[in-house]
Amino acid sequence: MPVRRAPTHILMTADALGGVWQYSLELAEGLGRRGLAVTLALMGPAPSQAALAQAEAASGARIRPTGLPLDWTAGRAADVTEAAAAIARLARELGADLVHLHSPALALSAFEVPVVAVCHSCVATWWAALGNGPLPADLAWRADLAARGCRAADRLLAPTRAFAEATRAAYGLDRPPAVVRNGRRLADLHSAAEPAAHAFTAGRLWDRAKNAAALDRLAARIDVPFYAAGPAEGPNGERFTADHLRGLGRLDAARMDRELTQRPVFISLARYEPFGLAVLEAAGAGCALILSDIPSFSELWEGAALFVAPDDDAAAADAVQGLIADPERRASLAEAARTRAARYGTDAMADGVLAVFRDLLGEPRIRALDGAAA
Repeated sequence: MPVRRAPTHILMTADALGGVWQYSLELAEGLGRRGLAVTLALMGPAPSQAALAQAEAASGARIRPTGLPLDWTAGRAADVTEAAAAIARLARELGADLVHLHSPALALSAFEVPVVAVCHSCVATWWAALGNGPLPADLAWRADLAARGCRAADRLLAPTRAFAEATRAAYGLDRPPAVVRNGRRLADLHSAAEPAAHAFTAGRLWDRAKNAAALDRLAARIDVPFYAAGPAEGPNGERFTADHLRGLGRLDAARMDRELTQRPVFISLARYEPFGLAVLEAAGAGCALILSDIPSFSELWEGAALFVAPDDDAAAADAVQGLIADPERRASLAEAARTRAARYGTDAMADGVLAVFRDLLGEPRIRALDGAAA
């Protein structure tokens, strides 16, 4: 009789503070349907036990909260390299066949198996988009770790060509990371008969990259409500205070679905966004999109959104008012966004990542179960 071997085991790191969490859960679910076993090593603050149990049930992954620091909140370089060493030890303990890191800096250890690192975002590219002059000292050592990690990893991934090129330029890499688009399993939401007459945004409002100040100015210019979902205070004490936006705080998945089901006009004026999962969720729900004219958004949504300069809140206000006043144009734009969103699904993401794994491990070591989804 043939020997039944255990499925290929992937150790994947994640954090629960932003879009990486949803990315990791959806990727783990997609890889699981393709016959791979996934353990998620959760770094940084952990959600409640109930939330973790729900995440395990939805993703099919085993989730291991580690308490290890995140590279972008760590107090010193040694904290990051020690965290990398702890992940390498965990990979050995679990007998992982491959390690999938959500931060290239975590590649700085003696891993005994291939390492894939995903460039979700980083301080060097963030500063290039938002800052002036050389990197501040507190960011420079983080960027140095990321640069070294990029060179240590066996493969680098990025969610858009624009961000892959920005990463190559920031760290002087010989070639950009390979592009595998992020994806979401878009819900078949039962939308209201008529789209809501308000505007909506979602994201880390405290992060200057999200440009919440411009959104707040925009809210003062329009005569419909503008609601904003997401935390206004960050882990390092950064804070945004709105004068005109109507803050909803951090929403769980069910509440976010309820907001998007109303199909408001969705707006992001981000100055820096490597991908933008919130935009994808809104598009999939059938929201018309108004986005900042930055390379990553243009790459993903050209022809399926209205674009304005990130700080041109007057033009954004005109766009909102125009769509509210023109239901046919709004419906056409919403349909274009939903059609485009279908390209960026979990299956496409999982297939793209699995192709990278196969290249590193070789087909015989990707021990997919017979009949697994392709």
